Amino acid sequence: MGASDFVNLPNIGTSVRRKEDYRFLTGGGQYTDDITLANQSYAVFVRSPHAHANIKSIDTAAAKAAPGVLDVFVGEDVAADKINGLPCGWLITSTDGNPMKEPPHPILAQGKVRYVGDHVAMVVAETLEQAKDAAELVEVDYDVLSAVVRVTDAAKATALHDAAPDNHCYKWAIGDKAQVDAVFASAAHVTKLDLTNNRLIPNAMEPRAVIGSYSRANDEYVLYVSNQNPHVERLLLTAFVMGLPEHKVRVIAPDVGGGFGSKIYLYAEDVCLTWASKKLNRNIKWTCDRSEAFVSDAHGRDHSSHAEMAMDKDGKFLALRVHTDANMGAYLSTFAPAVPTILYATLLAGQYTTPQIYVEVDAWFTNTAPVDAYRGAGRPEATYLLERLVTRCGWELGLAQDEIRRRNFVKDFPYQTPVALQYDVGDFHALLKRGNELADVAGFAKRKAASEAKGLLRGMGYSCYIEACGLAPSNIAGALGARAGLFECGEVRVHPTGSVTVFTGSHSHGQGHETTFAQVVAARLGISVDAVDIVHGDTGRVPFGMGTYGSRSMSVGGTAIMKALDKIETKAKKIAAHLMEASDADVEFANGEFTIKGTDKKVTFGQVALTAYVPHNYPLDKLEPGLNETAFYDPTNFTFPSGTYICEVEIDAATGVVRVDSFTAVDDFGNIINPMIVEGQVHGGLVQGIGQALLENCVYDPESGQLLTGSFMDYTMPRADDMPNFKLDTLCTPCSHNPLGAKGCGEAGAIGSPPAVINAVLDALRPLGVTDFDMPASSSRVWEAIQSAKR
Repeated sequence: MGASDFVNLPNIGTSVRRKEDYRFLTGGGQYTDDITLANQSYAVFVRSPHAHANIKSIDTAAAKAAPGVLDVFVGEDVAADKINGLPCGWLITSTDGNPMKEPPHPILAQGKVRYVGDHVAMVVAETLEQAKDAAELVEVDYDVLSAVVRVTDAAKATALHDAAPDNHCYKWAIGDKAQVDAVFASAAHVTKLDLTNNRLIPNAMEPRAVIGSYSRANDEYVLYVSNQNPHVERLLLTAFVMGLPEHKVRVIAPDVGGGFGSKIYLYAEDVCLTWASKKLNRNIKWTCDRSEAFVSDAHGRDHSSHAEMAMDKDGKFLALRVHTDANMGAYLSTFAPAVPTILYATLLAGQYTTPQIYVEVDAWFTNTAPVDAYRGAGRPEATYLLERLVTRCGWELGLAQDEIRRRNFVKDFPYQTPVALQYDVGDFHALLKRGNELADVAGFAKRKAASEAKGLLRGMGYSCYIEACGLAPSNIAGALGARAGLFECGEVRVHPTGSVTVFTGSHSHGQGHETTFAQVVAARLGISVDAVDIVHGDTGRVPFGMGTYGSRSMSVGGTAIMKALDKIETKAKKIAAHLMEASDADVEFANGEFTIKGTDKKVTFGQVALTAYVPHNYPLDKLEPGLNETAFYDPTNFTFPSGTYICEVEIDAATGVVRVDSFTAVDDFGNIINPMIVEGQVHGGLVQGIGQALLENCVYDPESGQLLTGSFMDYTMPRADDMPNFKLDTLCTPCSHNPLGAKGCGEAGAIGSPPAVINAVLDALRPLGVTDFDMPASSSRVWEAIQSAKR
């Protein structure tokens, strides 16, 4: 079945109400912290108050003697049990041919701490209160060292790791530097831009939580964890850290209250509790409080870049040259090296036919929390740089923001970019045209005049993004440094009554898989959505899968399910043929019925399902009983969602307050299963992207390395009244290489919105002499920029 056939099935393209919402709205969800096991104790971590220090000594005597304390563990205990450090899942090779520098990342600090929040000791006690009290009794003597937090200062700072004496992790590049330099030498016009992509702190509704459980009876572990990909968690934990057989470890990720990338990784707490549960023969729970989350969850973004675009006299792009310094934080998190390289530089072609591109990335260690993928993972950083630069190109050449883009759009597909990716389909002109219509760009001058009459500034900003989703294929990803496959698995079990249970490696933590996957199965088999149950998040029940990230669930996980359904249909046709005394080659299946071509014979899917489990109705020597199938899917290419975003802002120059007056988003997600869920995903992404552009900013003190934005009092999260009513629309060019025709929608809003907002802010401020601005455009920063321009 192809994408064009699939999209016409019942239930597809329909806003079916989310099946999972009833239990969430009525308090019936079960999150990791809701689970209480017998004989359960509690862990509290002693964390470093210093960004960089040698550990001279740790005195745990008073803590161990405190009421209710079961034990206190430190780095020496970890080393004695030969527990390895946290592994990195992606290897980057430097331009000199050497592998990236990969310092050890111990689960409890050994001799040194490298960021505020680093794990120093773990206290386990009968109650949470006892563990907290005892943690305060652990005495640590530190020899404080100088710290570095800015990526641009890393090269000349005190070394964090012996393995990286200059704090340099790797230098990576893509493109032909000599050819690009030659184009720049003869270009009619060159536009240059320096910018920073501000560091963000993920704040999922549910903080991270872990329960480690060990059974001496069968020498088995169970890890309950708030995580986006439990099979990868288990693989890293067993094979690389603890040296355990995988079949002796079960990882269960129950309901998860948001992740946005920050729950993809294997964290130190996960290993510590698993390890200690056997040592103490106790179930141990740790739930992160919000203050801990600020310092210990993996952060996002944090790039400093210089970009240049070479053009001819008519504004046609000839070559792009980029250098980026990427902040890795104190250690390499699970997928950190891939973010500023494979997931960033390969997207810098954008929607444009730039013939030559050269990108160079230097990655650095600093005394800050590790940085890894956060909603969009490299794609927001690429889009922000490119769309800011393209807008400046237009301004310098006197071309409108839409015109400079229109002149350079890719028109013919498939299109091979100069940075490795090949776009299969798209229609960027149509997206821009619809965006202009929906945003009423023609009426902007009138609205601008109305704002000026009120003493306000008004600006409009564009962003035309493209992203690569459904990371693939495994062999290419492996050649680029991935230390795991990027396939997905789907198992479909048809029960005798015709109802269906689907086991998927794609994990749901807000995406609505229980609804959309059920729609796919119901549409294909011609049964009710309510007759389909989706199971995920438990390595003890689900075949090995790679989890949820990179907007891959429907295009990769959904396709695996479709392939399993292909197998079921093939077998079911043979059973139906036997029942109707015909050849299976003559059997057709549609809308839940098997028919014989040219006759009125038919049997229902339910009849065939029952027959599969009542084997006397067909010859066992030709077909085995049952109707269960499993399939794996490894994509042949990325999928490429794209869109045009247009933002209008009003600014009060007297106060610097920026108000988003309107925001228009027109996206191409390929075929859409559930429009309501897609709209919700876009809304959430837009809020996060606008939050980065206007409000959110992780700030460390440059001298001490202390986190200055360590609470919601200091780190400004977007609220409902910060947002306008969004104007949304979708156009469709179906993906050409998966049977669903789906591309992915989970990250688009966060990718396309930040440059649209900042371009709008600059458009409003340019008449006042403000020519550049970095996120976030908070009122104080905007006001200071205006005053500086006046001076």
